[in-house]
Amino acid sequence: MMYHEIMIRYGELSLKGKNRNVFIRKLRDNIRRIMKDLPTVKVKSEHDRMYLFAEEGQEIEEALTRLQDVFGIQSFSPAVRCKANLDTIKETAERILSGMETEGKTFKVEVRRADKTFPLKTIELQQELGGHLLPIFPGLVVKMKHPEIRLLVDIREDGAYLSTETIQGAGGLPAGSNGHALLMLSGGIDSPVAGYLMMKRGLKLDVIHFHSPPFTSEQSKQKVVELAERLSTFGTKIRMHTIHFTEIQQAIQGAVPSALTMTTTRRLMMKIADRVREEIGAKAIVTGESLGQVASQTLDSLSAINEVTSTPVLRPLIAMDKLDIIGVAEKIGTYEISIRPFEDCCTIFTPANPATKPKTDKVIYYESNADFGPLIEQAVAGREITELPFKKEEDPFSDLL
Repeated sequence: MMYHEIMIRYGELSLKGKNRNVFIRKLRDNIRRIMKDLPTVKVKSEHDRMYLFAEEGQEIEEALTRLQDVFGIQSFSPAVRCKANLDTIKETAERILSGMETEGKTFKVEVRRADKTFPLKTIELQQELGGHLLPIFPGLVVKMKHPEIRLLVDIREDGAYLSTETIQGAGGLPAGSNGHALLMLSGGIDSPVAGYLMMKRGLKLDVIHFHSPPFTSEQSKQKVVELAERLSTFGTKIRMHTIHFTEIQQAIQGAVPSALTMTTTRRLMMKIADRVREEIGAKAIVTGESLGQVASQTLDSLSAINEVTSTPVLRPLIAMDKLDIIGVAEKIGTYEISIRPFEDCCTIFTPANPATKPKTDKVIYYESNADFGPLIEQAVAGREITELPFKKEEDPFSDLL
């Protein structure tokens, strides 16, 4: 059956109190943004549901795919709307089941009666629909728990919504409803997952990436652009700030003993990220660090790195195992991008024996061998800014196909 409407159920935001409407508006805006290139799609929000309408069936199919990635949605269903009277509901339900394989299938009618003025009570409507449909579709077998076909009937003031499919949403809070942060995005597996998890908690993200040509290639930079663009599909636009880091890394190699170069590299990255964060008005920095995973992520290393900023540093992966992180990366579609064999600026200058317990005072002492201040200012001022997702160009010949 061709559907033209989708009924969207709110996730965690349904538990919000007086500021609930703020979250609902943000979710509506995020959905409208990701559907912007679908010209007939319209979105209408209500207190306990949201509805998406489209004139074109193909646009509904595309919308069903995109909604699965939008934070703040518990579940959604392709639905048929009809007049909220018994005869019309029966006819619509019959039409829906006529397009399905019903022989030998288990079946149940579920009714939600949001409009209390509807003349039949919930159980009465369930009995009426069951009594009407079972003789028409004798292959159906009634089953109350875990039926193969669930006919969902939602009675509302503007009509009755009927559906037979419930698709799980991404859950969480609408991206952008809980503040603004800056994600330190490398080309690896971890940082995109960290960004995804913080967006799920309602953060809007900018991302910062450190690029060191000619030691890092354009392919390594493009990989990060694709990761950032993938993150932008979860509800909000993303700005990517690309920092040219070559001169700073070369200065580090000349000023700091080999074992401490990784610690200093991370400290200066954090300083630069904090400067960019301040300029864009973000409130926190997000990283993909996991405790003990590599030398720069031991407790001593993290302490030395954190010393350069008083800004909150959010580390959502801090207690996660690598296999768990990989599992999330595969689920969200970043893993295959991340494993492309193009090195980032951290891996190309990795010392043979990096310090795992760096002393902060010693790191500060060696960093005084070079004046990094002007280099940091230059890197921040000269950064490239890319808006994601990229605007899709229309095919001039599409009308001829």
